[in-house]
Amino acid sequence: MEQKTYGLIGLGLIGGSLAKALKRSQPDCRILAYTRSSDTLKAALSQGIIDDICASPGDSKFQECGYVFLCAPVSTNIRALEQLKDSVSSSCVLTDVGSVKTEIHEAASRMGLDGRFIGGHPMTGSEKSGLANSQAHLFENSYYVITPTAGTDPARVQEYKELVSSLGALPVVIDYRQHDFITAAVSHLPHVIAASLVNTVHDLDSKDEYMKLLAAGGFKDITRIASSSPEMWEQICLENAGNISQIMDTFIQLLEQSRAAMLQGRGPEIYKAFERSRDYRDSFSSSPLGSIKKTYRIYCDIVDESGAIATIATVLAVNNISIKNIGIVHNREFEEGALRIEFYEEAPSLKAAEVLKQHRYKVWIR
Repeated sequence: MEQKTYGLIGLGLIGGSLAKALKRSQPDCRILAYTRSSDTLKAALSQGIIDDICASPGDSKFQECGYVFLCAPVSTNIRALEQLKDSVSSSCVLTDVGSVKTEIHEAASRMGLDGRFIGGHPMTGSEKSGLANSQAHLFENSYYVITPTAGTDPARVQEYKELVSSLGALPVVIDYRQHDFITAAVSHLPHVIAASLVNTVHDLDSKDEYMKLLAAGGFKDITRIASSSPEMWEQICLENAGNISQIMDTFIQLLEQSRAAMLQGRGPEIYKAFERSRDYRDSFSSSPLGSIKKTYRIYCDIVDESGAIATIATVLAVNNISIKNIGIVHNREFEEGALRIEFYEEAPSLKAAEVLKQHRYKVWIR
């Protein structure tokens, strides 16, 4: 079998994890990489994460690659794409891992790369960054969105899907414009709302900070994502401003309707709004998770292998810990851990976290 060669621009959490995942699924593959930090490159080489170092994104060594993954911020990726387009072979697939696709797709089109660039977005991540925190199993059971263009050969898309599947991820192929609209609604706007809600409480709280003191349950659940990286969300909001703004218009309209219904005493309208949201939210999974209910959950990092979930369930059962629900998290871009375990009460969730930590599992409490 012909040895496959992959290129990486950027060796942070995602780039490093991609390198490790590729090595695990294809032990004989060759990985070339460039990143700004020479120390990171040397560390990756010494640990066997990569096989060779490139001096720049335009290094002639990238001519050997069948795929080059752009794993840096969007602006850096676009500059790298400009250098790569004349350095790689015509059969090489150029792709990225960013959470906003339109800007880089448009840049690729301006460069005449419509048939060679395929956008990618692995919907997974971690609160920790850098090569040191990369994991070979980061992509397991997570959605990996692939965004081809009209000029992309279907055979290349199919090959990309097979590559994604080999990493343990779940490929989803959609148009890049649709991707940005979807993520604006289900990811980007919720972060803006969470941040705005937290800032509202901050600005209206008394000197005694009773709002902060009494904030619990539903408030903490729906504002948890406000703790995300300000630097990252500044970039995302600027890159996807048009879609976020459009969806925000609908959200503001619904808020205004709710305010009018409350002030005018239109009870049935208020009831209908909550009923409609409850029914749609409950359809997301088999377990009703109403937005105002307190749910006790922990997230556990596991490797996708036979018996992994059964082992955890057995560990909890042996310790007389009852669970409400257990399942794999497919969109882990802003969640920690591959396995979500839910409980009816707080005490069992805390006990479960402690027990699993004693068994050397990595656990997050939400």
